[in-house]
Amino acid sequence: MARLEIGYLLPTRDQAVQGKHEPGRLVVQARRAEDLGLDAVWAGDSPVTRPRADPLLLLAAVAAATERVALGTAVLLPALRHPILLAHQLATLDRLSQGRLIAGMGGGFPHPNTEAQFAAVGVGFARRISRMEESIGVMRRLWSGEAVSHKGEHFAFENVQLAPPPSRPGGPPIWLAGGGGPALRRVARLADGWLPYPPTAEMYAKDRGIIEQDSTRSITPALYATLCLDEDRDRARRRLRDGVERYYNAPLEFVESIQAMFAGTAGDAAGWLAGYAAAGARHIVIRLATDDHDAGLEEFADQVLPLLRKEEYR
Repeated sequence: MARLEIGYLLPTRDQAVQGKHEPGRLVVQARRAEDLGLDAVWAGDSPVTRPRADPLLLLAAVAAATERVALGTAVLLPALRHPILLAHQLATLDRLSQGRLIAGMGGGFPHPNTEAQFAAVGVGFARRISRMEESIGVMRRLWSGEAVSHKGEHFAFENVQLAPPPSRPGGPPIWLAGGGGPALRRVARLADGWLPYPPTAEMYAKDRGIIEQDSTRSITPALYATLCLDEDRDRARRRLRDGVERYYNAPLEFVESIQAMFAGTAGDAAGWLAGYAAAGARHIVIRLATDDHDAGLEEFADQVLPLLRKEEYR
């Protein structure tokens, strides 16, 4: 029987939307999440499309303020960065946290705003996936601590050796986002974990089966899910709409057609998440759709987390 792990997404984007810009408050929330019994804290990445605090700098501060929780990126866009520099940052963060880092990564969802972000930093959007794949291979070699030379489609360098090496041999685990045939095959081929957001547990189970069929690796199945908790289901739906449309600048109906989202009571939320756990999810990253994230975190930990902790999943 496997214990279901629950992580909390720090509201970096929500802070930026509200114009507060208080990264110290996010560190306090991370420490509170640890105190409340959550297993991980996560931070998103989008410097231009949906600006927010830098995830790696934020998680470095969180590493110093916490002792137990895993620290994850949900998700980092490696194609925006040079792999030598990114490998160096991730190795240092893994060592700062004493091996608690999970490097969640993705290619970037096809959208004009995302394409504009890549253009702003001078990276071709159409080649982002091959650039990401090459970066993953390069970083894993650099994390060996040995001198590395590389000549590939996107990067070439000679005799590069990074210090410090990561806390763990081979570096932090890499979890890849994505759904659909090519993305699932990429997860099966390259990843240590899978961090998708399919809108139904049935879709999750189907995609997970494809990964298991194609992979010889041990891959942690995870889930990125958005919750809006309220005892009044209609009010929860209105609050979810407000939060999601403010976050994405897109209609709720479109976003929820591709992402796992729930609005309703704590009991119903726990049941909905349990459906994904029954479909194989072993780590769930919770994003809360709320205007008060301090109260929202307390509410989730008090009302939903105990219900999830009652069960263990095969």
